[in-house]
Amino acid sequence: MQIRLAIRYTAISSIVLLIVMSVSAFLHIEKVQKVFAEKAIHDADVIAEMVLRDSRHLMLQDNREQLQQMIEDVGKTPRVKRIRILGREGVINFSMNKHEIGTALSEKDESCSFCHLEGSETQVDAPLEKRSRIFTDDSGTQYLSITRGIYNEPTCYTAACHAHSPDEQKIGVLDIVISESQMADLAHAHHKDVITSTFFMVIIVSLCHYLLTKRYICRPLEGMLEQTQALAKGDLSARVKIVAKDEIGELGLSFNHMADNLAQAQLELQEWGKTLEEKVIMRTAEITDMQGQLLRSAKLASMGELVAGIAHEINNPLTGILMFASLSAKNPDIPDQVRDNLGLIVSETGRCAKIVRGLLEFARESIPEKKLDSINRIIELTLQLVTQQTIFQDIDVRYHGAENLPEVEIDADQMEQVFFNMFINAGQAMPSGGALIITTQLIEKDKVVQIVVEDTGTGISQENLDRIFDPFFSTKAQKGFGLGLSVSYGIIKNHGGRVDVKSREGEGTRFTIYLPTDGNDLLKDSREEGTQS
Repeated sequence: MQIRLAIRYTAISSIVLLIVMSVSAFLHIEKVQKVFAEKAIHDADVIAEMVLRDSRHLMLQDNREQLQQMIEDVGKTPRVKRIRILGREGVINFSMNKHEIGTALSEKDESCSFCHLEGSETQVDAPLEKRSRIFTDDSGTQYLSITRGIYNEPTCYTAACHAHSPDEQKIGVLDIVISESQMADLAHAHHKDVITSTFFMVIIVSLCHYLLTKRYICRPLEGMLEQTQALAKGDLSARVKIVAKDEIGELGLSFNHMADNLAQAQLELQEWGKTLEEKVIMRTAEITDMQGQLLRSAKLASMGELVAGIAHEINNPLTGILMFASLSAKNPDIPDQVRDNLGLIVSETGRCAKIVRGLLEFARESIPEKKLDSINRIIELTLQLVTQQTIFQDIDVRYHGAENLPEVEIDADQMEQVFFNMFINAGQAMPSGGALIITTQLIEKDKVVQIVVEDTGTGISQENLDRIFDPFFSTKAQKGFGLGLSVSYGIIKNHGGRVDVKSREGEGTRFTIYLPTDGNDLLKDSREEGTQS
C-alpha cells in the first residue's frame, strides 16, 4: 500500500510540478531573450551614435578620405560586419567595403526601409524598433542591423564645402550590421542552465515528495488500516497510535473514539444482560408505586365526598350551639362561672367551625377561575400579609423574583391561598428564627414557571416526608389540622402544575412549584428525598 499510494501521489504531483515549472521556465526564457535583444539593439544604437559623432566634423570639413579611413578602422572590430553611409537616392558614399562605394540601393533594401515606412514618403526620426532588425545568414550566424538618419542641421546647409538646401530634412543614412553570435551563445547557455536546473529541481522535489508522502501519509494510513481490519474481526482493543496533530491524526482520534464507543456499547450490553432482572424488579416497583398513587388519589376522592357530607351535617348544629351560647353569655343575670363556661363553649365551637370550614375547602376542590396574572405580584401581596404576623419577627425573608417572568393563567385567590399556607408553615417551622427564601424563574426549555419556597427550619423526618400532602396529617402537634398542604396540593394540581419537596430533619425544607406557561398539564409530582440545596 505504501509504495502504490506514494508512487501514484508523487507521479500526479510531479506532473503538475513539471508543467508549472516548464511554463515558468518558458516564460523566463522568453523574457531573457527579450531583454538580451533590447540590450543588443541599445548597444548597437550607441555604437551608431558614436560613429555619427566622430564623422560629423569630418563631414563638415568635407574630409572624405579621413571619414573613409575612420569607417574602415571601426569595421575592423570583430563584432562589426558592415558599416556604410548612404547619400541621396540610396547611393553608398562611404563603406568599409570599398567595392560597393558609388552603387545605389533600391527603396526595398533593408537599409532604406526605415526611410520609406509609409509608401514613398520619407520618414524623419523613425522609432528604434522600426530602425532595427535581427536576421540570420546562410551560415546560421545571427546579426543585428540598425540604421540612423543623418539630418540636415544648420551647420550642414550653411557650410562652405557643400551646402545643402534648407528644405532638405535628411541628407543620408548610417547603416551598421553587428554580429550577435556572442549574445546568442550567452542566451543559449542561459537557456540550457534554466532547463537543466528545472529538470534537476523536478527530480529532487519528486524524490522528497515521495519520501515525505511515504513517511507522513502512507505509514499512518497503513497502521490505521491494520487496526481497522483488527476491529472488523472483533478486536475491540484495537487503537491507532497518534503520531501527528494533523488531519490524519484527527482521523486516528475519531477511529479511537469509535472503538471506545463500540467497546462501551458492548460492555453496556453485557451489563444489561446481567442486570435485566434487576431492571424488571425496579420497573415493577415503579408500577407498584404508580398504582399506590392512583389508589391514594381514589381514597382522597372518596374521603372528600365523605368529609363533605359530614361537614354539612355538623355545620348546622354547630351554628345553633354557637349562636345560643353567644346570646346566653351576654345575659347579665347569669353567674360569672356560668358566663365563663359559656365563653369556653363559644371558643371551642368556633374552633370546631374552623375545622369544618377546612374540611369543606378540602372536599370542595372548586374549579379555578383562571386569568392571566403575575406570580410575582401574588407572592408580593401574600408576603405583605404574612410578614405582619408575630411569628415572622425573627425571620429574614428574602424574595428574588425574576424580571422576565411571563404571566400565566391562574386563579389569583387560590394561588394566594397556596403561598399563604406554605409561608405560614415555613414560619411555624422556625420558632427560634431563621431565613425564608422565595425565588421565581422561567425554565424556557420546559415552558414552566418555577417557584421555590425554602426555609432553614426544623425540617421533616424521612418517614413523614411521603405523608405531608395527606389530609389530617400534621407535623405541628396541636398547631394545625393537617389540611393546608392537602388543599394547596389540590389547587396546584387543578392548575396543571406539580409540587416537589426536599427536606432533612434539622436542616430545613424546600418546596418547588412548577406551573405551565402554555396551559398543558405537567407530570405528576415527584417527591424527592435528599439534602436541601
